[in-house]
Amino acid sequence: MADGLVFSIGELARRTGLSVKTVRFYSDEGLVPPAGRTGAGHRLYDVRALARLELVRTLRDLDVDLATVRRLLERGVTLPEIAAVHAEALDAQIRTLRLRRAVLRAVARRGSDPEELKIMHDLARLSAEERNAIIHEFIDATFGGLDANPAFVEMMRAAMPELPDDPEPEQVEAWIELADLVRDEDFRASVRRMAEHQAERAEAELHHELTRAVVEKVEAAREAGVAPADAGVVVDELLGLYAETFGERDSPEYRRSVLLRVETANDPRAARYWALLGKINGWPAQPDLTPVFAWFVAALRAHLDG
Repeated sequence: MADGLVFSIGELARRTGLSVKTVRFYSDEGLVPPAGRTGAGHRLYDVRALARLELVRTLRDLDVDLATVRRLLERGVTLPEIAAVHAEALDAQIRTLRLRRAVLRAVARRGSDPEELKIMHDLARLSAEERNAIIHEFIDATFGGLDANPAFVEMMRAAMPELPDDPEPEQVEAWIELADLVRDEDFRASVRRMAEHQAERAEAELHHELTRAVVEKVEAAREAGVAPADAGVVVDELLGLYAETFGERDSPEYRRSVLLRVETANDPRAARYWALLGKINGWPAQPDLTPVFAWFVAALRAHLDG
């Protein structure tokens, strides 16, 4: 029975929600030493022991091993320091619970089976560093050995998945899909082919102006109802811009190289990669340009075949 700020082992157990057996175990291990004993030899604990026990419970709930818990507590920290560490541990626990909640909501939405649930949970609980490592490994494997466009590689490395502490189910689903996508060997090969085209030309810029010009002219043609087969004027204008941008001479051979370049770059999975990153990171949705460049590819092919 409590007397002031002194607790029996039973009362300490009730205050923390642990069993007497568990409290005794932590006490025997020296993690929560008693402050004294009664005349009959029963252990008594003070408020500092209560704080230590709450911290031990939280750390163990976070799967921190006993050896690590012991090292933390043996530093001789004060009660305010224990409280601060406990608060940080609780923050970590709250983040974990929020993530688990998001995973379960995603599973409920998708109707996942037990195997997918495990995969989703394992991937979602990765740290930010571990998530970034998956993307960096994808970039290293894709661009390794190539003299790829450094601006493009840097842009990809700067765009990492930043899953929030309290993610929406859609963000968890996006991360799971992204992690699966970057492990797809066929997608890696496709991105590598894109990089090889850049390496052949020793490109060092992203050519946003050229992309904007293509989008503007193609969308105008589509809105006007121009079919790709009838888009010779648009094709000529755009190929002139390509030749000017890359310092090339417009010729049948060059036009075929542009067709191959645009066809290779217009993999819908590449657009999906950026869309998933945007969803995870909460970026504003960007238009999908795949249909625009698909129209351009059709127009190029029709013009060349003609």
